[in-house]
Amino acid sequence: FPAKKMHGWKYLRFGPDNKLYTAVGAPCNICLPKEEVFTSLVRLNPDGSDLEILARGIRNTVGFDWHPMTKSLYFTENGRDWLGNDIPPDELNKWTTKGQHFGYPFCHGGELLDPEYGIDKQCKSYTSPQWNFKAHMAPLGIRFYRGQQFPKSYHHQLFVAQHGSWNRTIPHGYRIALLTFKAGEVVSEKVFAEGWLGKNGKAMGRPVDIIELADGSLLVSDDLAGVIYKITYTGN
Repeated sequence: FPAKKMHGWKYLRFGPDNKLYTAVGAPCNICLPKEEVFTSLVRLNPDGSDLEILARGIRNTVGFDWHPMTKSLYFTENGRDWLGNDIPPDELNKWTTKGQHFGYPFCHGGELLDPEYGIDKQCKSYTSPQWNFKAHMAPLGIRFYRGQQFPKSYHHQLFVAQHGSWNRTIPHGYRIALLTFKAGEVVSEKVFAEGWLGKNGKAMGRPVDIIELADGSLLVSDDLAGVIYKITYTGN
């Protein structure tokens, strides 16, 4: 893999096929890299052999999970910077077919052509997001809830760690969101856990990833405070 520092952090998960999945982000804010492995979702055997490029056009994803029923792979994507406080959106995408292109650097959020690279392009040429988050929320780790501890309404819904903005005039994010699915489509987003962003705009923590334990509780990592939180449900 390339050793570029920008978007060089790799998220690793074993898939239902027992292969190792990861992604190689863009080595820039906005560019069209010459090396084909950049901006890609890849999988390989556990011993490192048979590297496959599954999809391209992905600026930076550091979190994905498979739907418990359909086994489709969902992943977050962080949008480009320096177009303003409110554009472009961050994304939740779904990979289904080898060769898909998710738009970067030409189209953002399935609807916004890039002012530098989107000239003479059409967003309909690329795979659209399943959901658009507000710009600069920085969605990272995700986890479909498979447990029994939480109420039934959480079953097979998606938790999203929103790391939070770093250059927005008014900071936002810094929370755990819950995406609700109906008939295979995302229909809503709501706040599940917050409190990491103070009223003065100073961050006290930044959620990174979410893991479900065997008892159905959740672990949430925080790379600002350097801690791991455990979330349990004890209600009726």
